[in-house]
Amino acid sequence: MSPSFKGILFMCAGVLCLAIGDAIAKWLGEVHSPLQIIFFRTLVSLPLIALLAYYGGGLRKLRTRRPGVHLVRGLIYTGTMVCFVLGLTLLPLAEATAIAFVAPLFVTLLSVPLLGEKIDPPVLAASLFGFVGVLIVVRPGGDAFQLGSLVLIGAAVFYALMMITARRYGGREHLWAMVFYMTLVPLVITAVALPWVWQTPHPWHWPGFLAAGVFGVGATGCITMAFRFAPAAIAAPFDYTAMLWAVLLGWWFWGEMPDLWVFIGSALIIGSGLAIAYHDRRTTLKRRPTS
Repeated sequence: MSPSFKGILFMCAGVLCLAIGDAIAKWLGEVHSPLQIIFFRTLVSLPLIALLAYYGGGLRKLRTRRPGVHLVRGLIYTGTMVCFVLGLTLLPLAEATAIAFVAPLFVTLLSVPLLGEKIDPPVLAASLFGFVGVLIVVRPGGDAFQLGSLVLIGAAVFYALMMITARRYGGREHLWAMVFYMTLVPLVITAVALPWVWQTPHPWHWPGFLAAGVFGVGATGCITMAFRFAPAAIAAPFDYTAMLWAVLLGWWFWGEMPDLWVFIGSALIIGSGLAIAYHDRRTTLKRRPTS
């Protein structure tokens, strides 16, 4: 089995873990506050992340000289999770997933003012097509437009900021330190808020809280391994398999079936993302030394 094929398999497995975790969060969100869901998810995830760091080179990998950076990233991640979990409870799973796909487009656009990067005209054109796709999915001014759409767009902006900070500081900090402290901050914040939002879980909700944390860590681990085995340009496009799982899980558990406009908008968003990935790959190959 080639390394690239292994990377693709890990990416697909990680995306499946994310989709299952999202479905669990949507189910739990019918009863519990997003803050309570995030608390239990991070409570389960944090020791698992520490364990993976330990077996991946020792807990020294968690040392950091930039606690302020991790605090900011943790606050951004908290905003991402709150908006996304809330959006999941307000919209069908497939529609929420389609809107979340806009996050890489925000990364591309925000990298200009925040990182000083330049956008090539083909990338800008692809990004604009992606935003057209988002407008088709959320349909501002139409009956389908809801608060959930705005909340999920907010989650996409927060996620883009998180990725930009990772791009800026990731080369100076170990991966497991970035993930550990990013998870620690929302755990502390939601723990403080928990007394005001606490809803005693039903007995069958406890396995859901546990599973949400386990699948979250599983997704992080699998996606990390995907990029170790395969180049980003090969592995990243398989992130869009999340749409398939979202449609299947939404139909299976809630009887949700997206309308034609959601599929059309999703196709534009996914197409723009693939175009940007293809352009980045071609640009990287052109810059690579031939000798």
